[in-house]
Amino acid sequence: MSAVAPATMGAQLWRRWRDPAAWIAASDIFFILVAIALPWSTSLVAIFAVAAVMTMAPFFDANAFMQSLKRPASIVPVALFVLALAGTLWSDAPWGARLYAVGPTAKLLMLPLLFYHFERSTRGVQVFAAFLVSCIALMGMSWLVAYDPRFALKSGAEYGVAVKNYIDQSQEFALCAVVLDYPVIVMLRAKRTWLAALLIAISLSFVVNMLFVNVSRTALVTMPVMVAVFGLLHLRWRTNLMILCLMIGAVVIAWTVSPQLEWKVKSFTRDYQLYMERGTSTSIGERLEFWKKSLGFIGEAPIIGHGTGSTRGLFEQAVSGPAVLAAGKVVSNPHNQTLSVAIQWGVPGILVLYVMWWLHLSLFRGEGLMAWIGLMVVVQNFFTSLFNSHIFDFNEGWMYVLGVGIAGGALLRPGPREASASTSNSVDP
Repeated sequence: MSAVAPATMGAQLWRRWRDPAAWIAASDIFFILVAIALPWSTSLVAIFAVAAVMTMAPFFDANAFMQSLKRPASIVPVALFVLALAGTLWSDAPWGARLYAVGPTAKLLMLPLLFYHFERSTRGVQVFAAFLVSCIALMGMSWLVAYDPRFALKSGAEYGVAVKNYIDQSQEFALCAVVLDYPVIVMLRAKRTWLAALLIAISLSFVVNMLFVNVSRTALVTMPVMVAVFGLLHLRWRTNLMILCLMIGAVVIAWTVSPQLEWKVKSFTRDYQLYMERGTSTSIGERLEFWKKSLGFIGEAPIIGHGTGSTRGLFEQAVSGPAVLAAGKVVSNPHNQTLSVAIQWGVPGILVLYVMWWLHLSLFRGEGLMAWIGLMVVVQNFFTSLFNSHIFDFNEGWMYVLGVGIAGGALLRPGPREASASTSNSVDP
């Protein structure tokens, strides 16, 4: 008996080792771990992403992947990476800076792999659910840190921010809050009231946290756009009008009882005035200064740009005041995705970037949860990239890659008729 048991166990392990479904499940587990880690850690995301790719290797179908790679939605992100790599050849920046600037585009190489994998895996919803649960846990930590800063997992944490920063936290909470609107409508139409009420409570919890604890001004600007897209696509005009009235009422109430929201909104005009009157280095003033200088840099090399990693050197040359003033700031990121791309790679870079956004947006024109998630990820990334370089930022860039790659792969998966047709074609002589 004892001799037979190890042999049986070994045979089972060998069968599992040779089972493609087992390796797909292993990859899915690592992608779930990536989603859980994303709100909390950068290093864990990198480790789990590498592990996910490695578990694809044993049964990787190169022919199927190359067919998937031929899709424009797959090849254009790769083209942006290749352009960044090629841009190192005409840049005047030190080679270390050139190669470092290529790094933020490397995550885009995951998109074709995610399309390929989630055409075969059906666990995309579990990955997104894991991200939601992780964000709920982060929200709980946010309230704890707001109550007592000693609960923060890093020193010198901002108010209500347990890890990373309030911009990343706001983008995660805003995405979760808006994405939950779609399943709420589905549950209400299916008369599943209790589940709909639970999802509404979770969505509102994210909103309340942003209003009363900490929120980025980028989220304040882009979240209404995301809600408007939802209303236009999924609700009747009367319902939209009612929701608009409720939102206005909620904002008025929040304004009167939330000092945090009042301070954030008033800071728009305050920062602008300080910059215009004194040139003070405020958040809005710095952005305006960065954008003005960036347009000048682009005008100097509009065709191919200044090359990869050139941004910081250009800003160093354009310093026109002390560091306490906006004009004296030196950055490697102009806080606008289009400008960041155009400075380095000119018109070709802008074309590749906007074609990528358009192609990915086109993937999610249909109905269903996956289409809705992918649509919101692209819409959020596009509008937040007016004020930041979110494709190149770690947290928001990975949110884009995971959201578009997983949802896109699920939608690209052939339906029953297509699958049967493909199978029959493959066995015909």
